[in-house]
Amino acid sequence: MQKGIIKKIDYIKGFGFILTEDEDEVFFNFRDVHPKFKNKVFKEGETVGFDLKREMKGDRAINLRQV
Repeated sequence: MQKGIIKKIDYIKGFGFILTEDEDEVFFNFRDVHPKFKNKVFKEGETVGFDLKREMKGDRAINLRQV
């Protein structure tokens, strides 16, 4: 599990970006939130844990969860 801080969220479009501990920006989609945290409201500046999935378009955060 990696950790990072939510940098930006677009609630209407259902996605956001996380700033990792290595200062990289990673995309996430609300459909990739861990099932245990589906009803959680994530906020900008909040520390989160996630797994990284490598895709052709770039890395994506999956299994997003509250730390």
